[in-house]
Amino acid sequence: MTEALETTDGRDGDSSGEAEEAELLIRVLGALLREDVVGLRTRGTVLERPDGPWLRLPADETAGALLLPLAPDGYQSAYTARLPLLVRESDGARLSTVDAVLTALRALADPEDHEGFDAFAEECRQTLATMRLHARTRDEADTVLTKRHGDDPGAWLGLDGGLAYEALAARLDHPVYPTSRGRAGLDEAQLRAYAPEFRPDFALRWLALPRAAVTVPGGEATLPACWPTTAELGLPHLEGTHLPFPVHPLTLGDALHDALRESGLEGEAVPAESARLSVVPTLSMRTVALTVDPALHLKLPLATATLGLRNRRTIKPRTLIDGAEGQRLLEKVIAREPRFARSVLQADETVYAHAGHELLAVLCRRYPAGLEGSTVVPMAALLGRAPGGRLVIDHLADRYYGGEPLALLDAFLTLLFDWQTTLFGYGIGLESHQQNISLVLDRAAGGTRLRLLFKDNDAPRINTVRLRDTLGADAPDPEDFADPRIFSDGDRPVLDLFTTITLHLCAGSYAFGLARHGRAPLGRLLGLVRDRLAEAAERLGTGAGEPGAALRAAVLDAPELPIKAMVTAGTLLSKERSGAADINKHYASGPNYLLPEALPANSSLRSPRLPTGIF
Repeated sequence: MTEALETTDGRDGDSSGEAEEAELLIRVLGALLREDVVGLRTRGTVLERPDGPWLRLPADETAGALLLPLAPDGYQSAYTARLPLLVRESDGARLSTVDAVLTALRALADPEDHEGFDAFAEECRQTLATMRLHARTRDEADTVLTKRHGDDPGAWLGLDGGLAYEALAARLDHPVYPTSRGRAGLDEAQLRAYAPEFRPDFALRWLALPRAAVTVPGGEATLPACWPTTAELGLPHLEGTHLPFPVHPLTLGDALHDALRESGLEGEAVPAESARLSVVPTLSMRTVALTVDPALHLKLPLATATLGLRNRRTIKPRTLIDGAEGQRLLEKVIAREPRFARSVLQADETVYAHAGHELLAVLCRRYPAGLEGSTVVPMAALLGRAPGGRLVIDHLADRYYGGEPLALLDAFLTLLFDWQTTLFGYGIGLESHQQNISLVLDRAAGGTRLRLLFKDNDAPRINTVRLRDTLGADAPDPEDFADPRIFSDGDRPVLDLFTTITLHLCAGSYAFGLARHGRAPLGRLLGLVRDRLAEAAERLGTGAGEPGAALRAAVLDAPELPIKAMVTAGTLLSKERSGAADINKHYASGPNYLLPEALPANSSLRSPRLPTGIF
């Protein structure tokens, strides 16, 4: 492994270095407050001061009291950090670097958690270095995108154009996780060569694995036609006994050697000297699109982590099984709900291979045909900055919605809630966050056509009672799935997923984000979210025992909503300390920003339906 991305200041005259640290520290403090780290919420006291509210975290035996300036939030916490600092009450010292703040908070933590604080501090250093790299290379990256895809970001079409939007999304922060731009252990050269924000091309490396060791559920004939032979890889003597297996270049080295040893393949796997198949990284980085066929993506394990130390970018073989079964389940729902056959698209994820190890796996994802003339943009890119400085959503609104970004928001909220609440009626909740949903936009007879394209449905939550009641004999056997955590006998896990993913990440974040960018008052945007969700719940029926009533009670009218405690479960605490059965589904609670009394005064509680066709 090469040296990690330089995490000292190293600005080389870059005056934005301090600005990046302040931005990161604000996000980190907000996340730690939201997740009640070291009791910031439950032990702290809000003090009203002339410049606004402050939080006082009391002293204990090892440290003095700390003071945090607060601002109203409302998204997933009542308050967030207002200034990038903590103040030590005993001497008035202003702690304004990420390292200083985390050192002070670490002193208040249980000694068992100190290792997690140290890991998070390194995660922050890595992210800060990446943020500074992004700031230095913004113009360079814009030039690459416009040279490859054209000067008008609204006219980047097809799945190839979608790769440009993925590059923009990679420079945007996650709505909740504060260090989302960091990738553990990667240096600047590796990021430039393999990270999506730089829109690089590179070739895959290959291993020849004994055929008997590789599982290909549909048989080798289902693998893509572009799959090289052992002869093409310079290993003709292995033809018939070994199967070529793709490896991401970043996975070569000690991690791969360990995987082969653990799998008992160390003496039987043969690395190919030549690289084959040119690819482009997508937002997830471990998933790459073929340069000659952007409709084919290969998801490959990476020996790194994002969104938390324990959120490794490997591929557990069971997730491949669950992704294929999840796709088949959704196809059954669409067959019963034919209106979605025209508006909901799925990538095919039934072709995969693995050798029983999380670093020896590949998913061959095939996107639907016929998207060449459509705009295919991941939701994660909508609030990204396009070349020239405008938001991606503004460019799309110009092309498809008469320059009205709220009309675009209205259209995708209406379809998104219709689909996701329909799934809830079947007892299904998807972990389809911003990265896993793309908007597909084109012009059809009568105006703009919007469809949603889904991928990565490998971690749903399913209420077996509702599923059997609605699908009957078509309901899958839970034994068909590999992860037993997927199934339960009640709505709670499904509602938690619906709220934290569909509502918070795919709806609420856009209301708060567009308000922050000045596109509309927050009250109007939140009113739009509430109204479209209420309409979708109404379609499910709101009588006693009906699914719409459960949604209304648990989401629209609940005093508080579940929120993801991502830093706590992902890095700060061990699973034993956090109690998280799944680090991506570990929850705290926050305010319900959809309650009528919580909406800002300028909200229109009955949002007019905005026009969605071409103006």
